[in-house]
Amino acid sequence: MAFSLGNDSGIGRRRYGGSNGTLSEINIVPLVDVVLVLLIIFMLTAHVMEFGLEIEVPKTTETRETAEDLPIINITKSGLIQLNERKVNINELPDLIKHNYKKWNKVYVRADKAGLVDPFVQVIAALGKAGITPQIVTQPIK
Repeated sequence: MAFSLGNDSGIGRRRYGGSNGTLSEINIVPLVDVVLVLLIIFMLTAHVMEFGLEIEVPKTTETRETAEDLPIINITKSGLIQLNERKVNINELPDLIKHNYKKWNKVYVRADKAGLVDPFVQVIAALGKAGITPQIVTQPIK
């Protein structure tokens, strides 16, 4: 808020409805302070926000670089199966792939190395029975 301390006659102010009192203005400083604090909080917490599943794939000596954009099946430590970040039932998996991804007959399979073997084997068997080729995702040994 600003005050008029000048010694003017007030002729110009009265013409536009003003008087020799206070001037009404929006104070931007608190708004800028809040925005800067929110920006700093976001910058500090942005690296903590990781999207997706935490799956540590096994390491192998032979790896092959691929650049294909295929659907991804994730199998977590607990055996949860997801198709492109969406939880699915193993019995519906081949039908979902054939219905939603008609042009592909291959998929990537990412399984956590500390996870159970049974869900992995069941997924590979279901894909093979449906005629879908699984591409296993691994990490190279450095």
